[in-house]
Amino acid sequence: MGIVVAVVSSLGAPLIPKIATADGVSVTDAQWSLTITLLVGAIATPIMGRLGDGPARRTVMLTGLVLVTAGCALAALPTGFAALLVGRGLQGAGLGLTPLTIATARDSLPPHRARPTMAMLSITTVAGVGLGYPVTGLIAEYGGLHLAYWFGAVVSLVALLIAVWIVPSSRHLPRARLDVPGAVLLGAGLAALILWISEGDAWGWFSPRSVVAIVVAVVTTATWAGYEVRHQRPLVDLRLLRHRGVLAADVTAVLAGLGMYLLISLVVQLVQTPVGTAGGLGGSVVVAGLVLLPFSAGSFAASRITPVAVSRGGGRLLIPAASALALAGMVLFGLLRHTIGELVVVMAVVGLAVGTVFAVMPGMITRAVPAQETGSAMSFNQVLRYVGYATGSALSAAVLAAHTPSGQPYPSASGYTVAAFIGVALWLMSLAAGALLPARHQSADREVDAQLLGDEKVADTLPGRREKPRPDRSAATITPMRDPSERISQSSAPVPPKPSGEESA
Repeated sequence: MGIVVAVVSSLGAPLIPKIATADGVSVTDAQWSLTITLLVGAIATPIMGRLGDGPARRTVMLTGLVLVTAGCALAALPTGFAALLVGRGLQGAGLGLTPLTIATARDSLPPHRARPTMAMLSITTVAGVGLGYPVTGLIAEYGGLHLAYWFGAVVSLVALLIAVWIVPSSRHLPRARLDVPGAVLLGAGLAALILWISEGDAWGWFSPRSVVAIVVAVVTTATWAGYEVRHQRPLVDLRLLRHRGVLAADVTAVLAGLGMYLLISLVVQLVQTPVGTAGGLGGSVVVAGLVLLPFSAGSFAASRITPVAVSRGGGRLLIPAASALALAGMVLFGLLRHTIGELVVVMAVVGLAVGTVFAVMPGMITRAVPAQETGSAMSFNQVLRYVGYATGSALSAAVLAAHTPSGQPYPSASGYTVAAFIGVALWLMSLAAGALLPARHQSADREVDAQLLGDEKVADTLPGRREKPRPDRSAATITPMRDPSERISQSSAPVPPKPSGEESA
């Protein structure tokens, strides 16, 4: 299902110029083919997450895939721009599938398999962006716009058939009641916010429509937050933010999503800018997509490298370290972006960093929240990612527009430099948010995080791992047992209690 989400995402931004040409609309209007998907996804994700915490999880997942398949098929038909928008809106339901797959993995798999699976699912949606862009771009370039959407329909249909076969029953889960007022308030607030982010540049950031949108977003979201903290069974339990790990994961989700899409938007436009204009490289949409492949490769590499990093340094250091790596990548982009090779290096570095951040997030959240809150908590985290994605894309457009000379179609090179160092500031804030992770004793931290990533061999060899204390039959005191490899057999004589002050092995 992570692949489905990636395909849905890749059917947006790269195809906007072709949509404008094929349907005879402006590029600004064609941008709605991306905005409508983010709007529906942001509204549907928390609702699907809450319903997915109960016996309807399997039904919700299958329904989401049906809607995505129908949406792709509708967008593929040559029935006009309005029908395409409806289809893209239906595809937005697919953005709510990832949290449900993570919750299913937690409930259905043993811990040593569930934790790495959750990390991989979280990475797949990120890495899939780099894989989906060149594939859909290539199909659209040589087969036409509608063939790209037919490709999405086929992928979604295959995912639906597989899901019918492998997604386990969820009837045993306790019934989850949907907080309808909370869903309406959150949906309205997110809709107004994403509308302002996506259309603010076209409307004017301080135009009457923009001011109305941001006021509605702020007032509605504040009302929703006040309502949720008083509700017995809220759509999103904001009280979980008292856990520093959950708070750090949610703040980092926004910042990492923002930094990720800021860079992707900059690279896609820079590659397609004509040679000799603002340092452009004169590539096609296919070339722009291929430049993103190292980003995907770096994200997948993160799933292999992260367990090793955990075994040597502790999981709580991963997000600050990954944020610092992404920061370095943004500095490289600000200074070195003159060839395809330099951009490949930048995308690989940032892909590794973003993949690490998103691999760690599910574990941060699931070890801090009750099992019955997993779907809701992960869905809210996913919504925050989408807000970051939309903000990053809009921020990129706004900065480049501000550095486009009057009467010129392309921005100056300074626009890319300014945007790059805005990205540096974002990753600095992400580094600070990662530092909010609660401190632990080093050996305990290594054990928990090693188990989180499925590295049981590392966890078993940690020096801090001991048996729970059991009563000593020969004395009234409690003596900790030794390491399992040195455990005394039941047939041997009782061990006398150690003198006070002596440490156990």
